[in-house]
Amino acid sequence: MTGPQAGVPVPDNADRLPTRPTYSQPTMWWLGAHGGAGESTLAGLASRTQAADHAWPVPAQRGTLARVVLVARTNRAGLAAAQRAAREWASGVLGDDVRLEGLVLVADAAGRLPRELRDYVHLVSGGVPRTWSLPWMGKWRTGEPDPHDLPREYLRLFTDLSLSPVHS
Repeated sequence: MTGPQAGVPVPDNADRLPTRPTYSQPTMWWLGAHGGAGESTLAGLASRTQAADHAWPVPAQRGTLARVVLVARTNRAGLAAAQRAAREWASGVLGDDVRLEGLVLVADAAGRLPRELRDYVHLVSGGVPRTWSLPWMGKWRTGEPDPHDLPREYLRLFTDLSLSPVHS
């Protein structure tokens, strides 16, 4: 799916993320579908990007495009939040000024996902243009991520989105 789809109903307000007018123009917005998704970590690792603070960034100036990547953890609650956000985008209610680039799924624990969650990932991924999976980073629980020593999955994500890692 590359854009909103005709016939997708607009979700109830309770199932929608808030929208926020934006005046800045980062290269990319990271939109956490739920708290703790990892949007601020990604914003801190990729140059010229910004965390959307769990709200769709809608450009205040019409005709300006906000490029957005949804971010969610791979637990059941995170995947459900990503699915709700994907439905909202697919309904077209956000208009033409918000372009969803895809969904980043950040591992919620070390190891392989249980089958039930792998199946849910497959379902949710079908509702967005592209999906990237990022590994569990145990050392980041107690320390800061090092932008000079990122796993290949992060570098691939940044390359796919034409982004550069932050250089401190």
